[in-house]
Amino acid sequence: MSIPLFNSIASWLLKKRYHQIELFLKYPEEVQEEVLLNLLEFAEDTEIGRHYDFETINNYGTYKERLPVVSYEEVEPIIERTRKGEQNLFWPTTVKLFAKSSGTTNAKSKFIPVSSEALEDCHYKSGKDLLCLYLNNNENSQLFTGKSLRLGGSKELYEDNGSFFGDLSAILIDNMPLWAEFSSTPSNKVSLMSEWETKLGAIIRESVKENVTSLAGVPSWMLVLLNNVLQETGKEHLFEVWENLEVYFHGGVSFSPYREQYKSLLPRKNFRYYEIYNASEGFFAIQDRNNAEDLLLMLDYGIFYEFIPMDVYGTDEQACIPLWDVETGKNYAIVITTNSGLWRYKIGDTVRFTSKNPYRIRITGRTKHHINVFGEELIIENAEEALKMVCLKTKTEIKDYTAGPIFMHGKKKGSHEWIIEFRKSPKDLNYFTELLDNALKALNSDYEAKRYNNITLEMPKVHVARENLFYDWLKINDKLGGQHKIPRLSNRRDYLEKLLCMNSSSDHSVREELTKES
Repeated sequence: MSIPLFNSIASWLLKKRYHQIELFLKYPEEVQEEVLLNLLEFAEDTEIGRHYDFETINNYGTYKERLPVVSYEEVEPIIERTRKGEQNLFWPTTVKLFAKSSGTTNAKSKFIPVSSEALEDCHYKSGKDLLCLYLNNNENSQLFTGKSLRLGGSKELYEDNGSFFGDLSAILIDNMPLWAEFSSTPSNKVSLMSEWETKLGAIIRESVKENVTSLAGVPSWMLVLLNNVLQETGKEHLFEVWENLEVYFHGGVSFSPYREQYKSLLPRKNFRYYEIYNASEGFFAIQDRNNAEDLLLMLDYGIFYEFIPMDVYGTDEQACIPLWDVETGKNYAIVITTNSGLWRYKIGDTVRFTSKNPYRIRITGRTKHHINVFGEELIIENAEEALKMVCLKTKTEIKDYTAGPIFMHGKKKGSHEWIIEFRKSPKDLNYFTELLDNALKALNSDYEAKRYNNITLEMPKVHVARENLFYDWLKINDKLGGQHKIPRLSNRRDYLEKLLCMNSSSDHSVREELTKES
């Protein structure tokens, strides 16, 4: 079969799915209720199903009354029993795959169950839908005349007592359907290499020889790869390496701090960027329009959604609401029920709805990743947008950053402390800091109120990180590559203190000590 013919057939098959997407766009409440009732019926003979009498639950109201909202710590015992060989506890089909996720605030690893239903009806279905939506918006796409350069996690799968665990990306690659493997680069063997720096070279050697038409991966790590591609090839931009590149599918971290750097690597006005929202627990949303900044919530992947308004999250007034009761412009924590047997599970992410017809969202951060020591409610969305605004004004570029509180001490007021690693540093750090402070005030009225006349918060303090500070921190914590992320905002100073110590010390013994602690 010729490549152009394959491109035409693949595009036609993927675009057929759009009619099913239109169904949940038209009937979102009905589709979500059907998802919930199907999950309950399918799992009614499991241990959890019998305990909560799933058989007699026939509507959302009863489900909400009967089952509690849970965190990972509360479901860990039953997950551990499954990892040791017991089955039919929370899901009726055999569960042997677990996505290992340490998150960025807990050192303890989480093992998220991944059922065969979730693989097929959520994760792989979403991959096809991503391509479907992109092709529906770009009729002249030549996506399938070449390959997708994918950058996944840096860990292989490990066996433990008959079950397997590893990065979600490793699970997906290891179980990937043939059509996906055929259209991707590098090979599965290279994709699953454990050692990041060795893997980087292997990816470049394999991929520069291919006709790459799309990129897929986390923006921070993809940027490292692409800069290395240019360094190895001696080219000025990526179209000199892959002339048919047309789109970058990205997710995992906010794209805002990296957008301008990608524009310099990919200097074509018609180059596309498409964002996705996936996690170990499931695949949730896809950008469904060119040049949009919000994502379409996907409602027929075997995931039922509930939301907790963040203004009552963690309080006595905390309560979940279904999708059809959300409001636009409000910040919500997500609660999910899934086809891997997670029942009313808090995933720790926060979103804001931009539209209810259809349901579109923007990712705003994490329930644990914000600074609210002084009532300022600073979320990641504020931080990313403020940094983007300041970088444009000061013609600077940021590689990585983290921020935390400076606590009040005696008569001294509090403030925020930032460590920022620049790719292109500001000429005047004080001016940069002033602009950052003003941008945060403009974006967040709570922050502005606490900063008014220095009533509670003083001017933020910004440190310039030495080159590769965050890379070194990730390396000593065995978190290089793929899915690992820098903790952006925190109510504590744990990350801040270690990074500040690493930043100020060139003493090898100090770095050794930090490594041991980590």
